[in-house]
Amino acid sequence: MNNDVIRENFKGSPKLKRFVDWLIMNQVETRPRWYIRMLAPLYQHRGRHSVIHRSARMDTPPYRKFSLGDYSVVESFACINNAVGDVVIGDHTRIGLHNTIIGPVTIGNHVNLAQGITITALNHNFDNADKRIDEQGVSTNSVSIGDDIWIGANAVVLPGVTIGHHSVVAAGAVVTKDVPPHSLVVGVPAKVIKQI
Repeated sequence: MNNDVIRENFKGSPKLKRFVDWLIMNQVETRPRWYIRMLAPLYQHRGRHSVIHRSARMDTPPYRKFSLGDYSVVESFACINNAVGDVVIGDHTRIGLHNTIIGPVTIGNHVNLAQGITITALNHNFDNADKRIDEQGVSTNSVSIGDDIWIGANAVVLPGVTIGHHSVVAAGAVVTKDVPPHSLVVGVPAKVIKQI
């Protein structure tokens, strides 16, 4: 039975879904419970010669996909979260120190992420003024980062963005719109300043 069939079965039984979610996720810490994290090497896909540093926070419950390609590295103090969408990282890719990645996110091959980067496909809903923001749930919009990309320190990539191959995002940029291939983007919000 694949994950899609399991998800469809849970849709028909909200009580069962809530119970299983409670078993897997600590509802206060919003991360997988300790016994689920211990089993992570059994359900995470880690490519040949890939490395996840011990201090990285891997919030990767088994009901979503996490895949790290061959020769790829997740550096110290990074946080990877696939609780609301799959996180797929290609080959020869480096997730830098203190990076935060919240799925659904796809990162290609030969991508270098510097320090302190946030890549998130998640937004909190806030439109209903009669409810607290934390009662309104979340929405997601996939992020896609192509091959051969360099993203500078402390950049932010927001939901729904696609970054085309062989592009550079300058340090501190906030990427709110798609980046065409072979582009250098800088600023807040990020704008293309030249073709590479």
